[in-house]
This record gives sequence, C-alpha cells and structure tokens, in this order.
Amino acid sequence: MLLRQLLPSFRYATSDILAGIVVFLVALPLCLGIALASGAPLMSGLIAGIIGGTILALFSDSELSVSGPAAGLAVVVLGAINTLGGFQTFLAAVVVAGVIQIILGWVKAGVLAEYVPNSVIRGMLAGIGVVIILKQVRHLIGWSNDIIDPGSAIVGGTCLTVLLVWDLPIGPMRSLSKKIPGPLVAVVLGTLLSQALHLVAPAWAISDTAAFVQIPTDVTLFSMVTLPSMAAFAIPQVWLSGAAIALIASIETLMSIEATDKLDPLKRISDSNQELRAQGIGNVVSGLVGGLPLTAVIIRSSTNVYAGGMTRLSAMIQGLLILISILLVPEILNLIPLAALAAVLVSVGYKLTSLTVLRNAMRHGLDQSLPFIATIIAVVLTDLLTGIGIGLLVSMFWVIRNNLHSAVSLEENNGRWIVRLNKDALFVNKSELKRALRSIPSDAQVTIDGTLARMIDRDIYETIQEFAEGAEYRSITVDYVNVFGKRTK
Repeated sequence: MLLRQLLPSFRYATSDILAGIVVFLVALPLCLGIALASGAPLMSGLIAGIIGGTILALFSDSELSVSGPAAGLAVVVLGAINTLGGFQTFLAAVVVAGVIQIILGWVKAGVLAEYVPNSVIRGMLAGIGVVIILKQVRHLIGWSNDIIDPGSAIVGGTCLTVLLVWDLPIGPMRSLSKKIPGPLVAVVLGTLLSQALHLVAPAWAISDTAAFVQIPTDVTLFSMVTLPSMAAFAIPQVWLSGAAIALIASIETLMSIEATDKLDPLKRISDSNQELRAQGIGNVVSGLVGGLPLTAVIIRSSTNVYAGGMTRLSAMIQGLLILISILLVPEILNLIPLAALAAVLVSVGYKLTSLTVLRNAMRHGLDQSLPFIATIIAVVLTDLLTGIGIGLLVSMFWVIRNNLHSAVSLEENNGRWIVRLNKDALFVNKSELKRALRSIPSDAQVTIDGTLARMIDRDIYETIQEFAEGAEYRSITVDYVNVFGKRTK
C-alpha cells in the first residue's frame, strides 16, 4: 500500500524536492519557536517536525498537507506540562491523544469537516494570511525594542522584492519560476547577503544573534529521544489532557486538510478519516520518542503548494532534511537570517489574502461575504478555532434567515390571496407566517396551501387557527389545501 502511494510521487520528483527544501527552511524555525512557546524542550519541536514529515506523511491521504507542531496547541501544551508536573508525563498524554485520533478515524468522525461552509474555509485562509504577515513584519525589518535593525531590513526587503518579481509571468521570470521556487532563491540570497554585509559593511550587518536560526549543535541520534513515563498512563488527568489535545488537534487538522485541498492545483480530495488515523499514528510515535503533538499545519501546507510541491514526497523531504540538518550541518543552518524566512512567510500570507481573493469572495452576496469577513476578523483578533466557530455562527444565521424567508410565500391571484407553505413548516417559521397573514386585507378570500410541506408543526397549526378565528370579524373567507391532517412534531 505504501509503495503504491509513493510511486506517483516520482513523476514530480524535481518540483517536490525543491518544495521540500523551501518547506524545511520555513518549518525549522517554526518547530523551534513553537517548542519554546509551549514550555517544552526545543528538541521536542524538531522531533515532531521529523515525525510529521516522514512517518505521518506515509499514512496520510493528503498529497500536499504538511504536518508538524502547531502554534494553535502551544497554550494547551504549556498548560498540560504544568498541570501534569513534567514533560515525560505530558508525553504520555500525547500518546493517548494519538490513540483517540485513531479511534475517531475508525468511527468516521472526519465527516464533520464537510459541514464547514466554503466561505468560512476561505475566510480562515485569508485570516491566517493576515496573521502571518502581522507576526512576521518584525522579523522582516528586525524590529526590537522600538528599533529597526538595518541589516535585517536590507535582507528582508531584498528577499521580499525577489519573491514579488519571481512571481511575475513576464520575460525570463516565466521559465525560471517554473524550474526554481522563489522562496528557495530568497533564502539562499538572503543568507549570502547577510554574510556579505558582515564583510563589506559591518555597520549595516545583522548584529543580533537572535535574528538568525538557532538550533543545537551537539546532538546525536540517541540523545534526541525522550521516553514517556509509563506510570503516567495510570493517571486520569493524563487521559483528560490527551482527550483535549486530540479534540483540538483533530479540528485543526480537518480544517487544514479542507483548506489545503482547495489550494491543490490537481484538485484532489483527501479522505479526512484516513487523515485522522494518520495523525493518530503520528502522535503515538511522537509521544513515544519525545515530540510535541502534531496537526496538519496550513502555513507549511500552503508554503508547500506555493513552492511547487505536488505530492507527499515534498513533506517527506522536509522531514528528512530536519533530521539530517540537526545531525550534520547545524552550524550552516544557523547562518540563515530570520528576515529571509520572514520574507517567504509574508509572500505566502499575501497570496492567501490578496485583493483577488477578497474580490472573489465579495461577489457572491452577503450570505457568503459576511461569514468570510467575520472569519477573517475573528481569526486575526482571537485564534484559529475561535475564528472558525464565529464564522460558522454567522453562516448559520444566514441559513436560518434564508430558510425563514423562503418557507412561507404570499401571492394574490384574481382577488384571491394564497398563502403557501413551501417546505416543512416549523415553529421557527411562525413569525414569517404571522407576517404574511397580517398583510391580508379585510373582505378577502384566502387559501392556505400546505401541498409542499411534508410536516406542519403544532405551532403553525395554532397560528393558522388563530387567524381563522379572527377572520370572520374582518369578513375574510378561509379555505385550506393539504393543510390539516399532516404530521406534527
């Protein structure tokens, strides 16, 4: 099975390898940063990146999704480590989370993602794009302590300019951009430019060591591994923490997979249940060897798409590169300035929230544009899951509103007024029905037609009966077509 999944990857080997290098350069500092924000050992973030890019990618059904430690789980992880009293105890909770995700995949819980409207998914992508830009601007210009570092600004500005020019479909750029991904060019150029500034213009060079990638330089394969506490599996709080991690990680994964499928140039549709099982396997392995919990991550996945990735080979390449770099060339990787990586992420953020994306979303009426805008604002001001929840609430409001307005119709035909129940008439349609009945003038002939309604709620029957009782005082004649006798709730 695994061999059959990997065979198609070799058709796009060149583009996947190049995209894998770009995703690796973006994922590496993210793995470290998320570990730091989670209050976990830095190596745990790198281990999660390796597992997500290798083992998990083998079992995933998504060709373009890239998994690893996610910023959305950082607060949960930090709280769990503190609550459980240690990192090794926490690792047991990661294993538990993985087991729960495998079970969720078996019971086909992945179908929940299919009930999220496209407007919310597009809003989530655009909101993530805005968040990426806002968070990376300070690295792009070297903003620290209210001071801009000129070296970072030069490197970041140069790399961002290269990325914008690289995407122009004109002249030599058209052929170059198809062969070599712009993000790779930007990172290499930014690294060389940073070193050149140290040699020819030290006053303009990047002086802060924290403005470069920082990974440990004394790591061996065996020293990377941290085992979970076996006794921790008997602690109830470990299982509760594992359930919380599984729930949040699964939701974020399902949303990321859905969004990544929309970016796929080949328009493939991933099996969300298989993805949950793959994430579960990845988290079990990650917890057993000392890694943070994993999710499918939209930032890395979208970077993969825009860097030219076509199959799961690109995710595997980035996972293997993280492992190789830790063991063999950590000193070289530590030469990469964060400003160059920030330029790559800012360009990805712009593509996710460009004017074209916004214009397309605004073309389809308020029922599509308002959930889209609400999701963007909520994702930017709160977090990913809260933003999705708010977007869903706005979408539900429009669904209910449209249902109310379409359930009852009123028309006049040769002096006879016809009130039609166009679908199942429920208590939520009572207000719309009353509004229609109130608008009927005195001395009218009225027909209430329930032909199209399979079920009429008891509240609707009472509303009709109340209207009929008052009709005789206004000289209104009422008759019925397929109304009484239909099933009530």
